[in-house]
Amino acid sequence: MLPNIGIPELILILVVALIIFGPGKLPEVGKSLGKTIREFRKSTRDEPEAVQEAVEVNKQLKAGDGRQTPEATTREEPSETAKG
Repeated sequence: MLPNIGIPELILILVVALIIFGPGKLPEVGKSLGKTIREFRKSTRDEPEAVQEAVEVNKQLKAGDGRQTPEATTREEPSETAKG
């Protein structure tokens, strides 16, 4: 349940923020807060796609469709000490 914030409460919050951060720092604080909220929203929207992709990869691995991951195709070369 979200609280109902009216105009008087919003003005009080802005005045307190202005007193705490000062007029020079307040735009920077607002900008960083906006970026944080934007990134949070973006990550919550992208998550279902990532989960779906992981489920599909898991199904393919269980089905054994013959495809190999890049890690599986990489072969290690013997070291110099092992050749000797």
